[in-house]
Amino acid sequence: MTQDTVRPSEPVAPAAPTAGWSLVLPLKPLALAKSRLAPYAGPHRAGLALSFALDTVSAALATPGVDRVLVVTTDVRAGALLAGLGAVVVADEPGGGLNSALAHGAAAARALAPDAPLAVLSADLPALRPAELARVLGAVPPQGRAFLPDSPGLGTTLLACAPGHPLSPAFGDGSRARHAAGGAFELRLADVESVRRDVDTGTDLGEAAALGLGPHTRPLFARLAGDRT
Repeated sequence: MTQDTVRPSEPVAPAAPTAGWSLVLPLKPLALAKSRLAPYAGPHRAGLALSFALDTVSAALATPGVDRVLVVTTDVRAGALLAGLGAVVVADEPGGGLNSALAHGAAAARALAPDAPLAVLSADLPALRPAELARVLGAVPPQGRAFLPDSPGLGTTLLACAPGHPLSPAFGDGSRARHAAGGAFELRLADVESVRRDVDTGTDLGEAAALGLGPHTRPLFARLAGDRT
């Protein structure tokens, strides 16, 4: 059995609550989302962004211990489809960029469940597996904040905080260093690559496909791959 890997100098944090989680996901308007995929996807870029979000939300809702998933978006079409899956759509985004949207979504989540542990999650994880997300949430310390770095090791795909603690999101380029500098505990787990493999480029999507894409992204990826052969 593969063990979670933790640097010897770092104590293993006690586990967080394994139930009651609120997850917040951000989604840009589809017309603006995933611009770096344009060279790969062309006119299918917006469709890929939507399929990523649908697969991420579906997997998050199926994750043991997750009670609710909130999506912060002003995209009417995406919001309707995600609500149909069971997500709570927070449509009144305040402006000010990604971190402002996440803070807004976190406030909405706490209004729904003030005593629930809270995490924000990237919406572009089309290979996300519920069992791996459950392992990540189960490794979050019961106090303070924790984060999971993305596959390249520069960004962040998940930031979590205990009830009563501020989320203080600092997403964007280089967010791993900012979250660490802000005092968040870095989760160092093996075998959770589906939670770390976000997708910004065609290369990223190929790596996610190797992990196993969700049912919304899989047929579109197959179509694009066929068009390129």
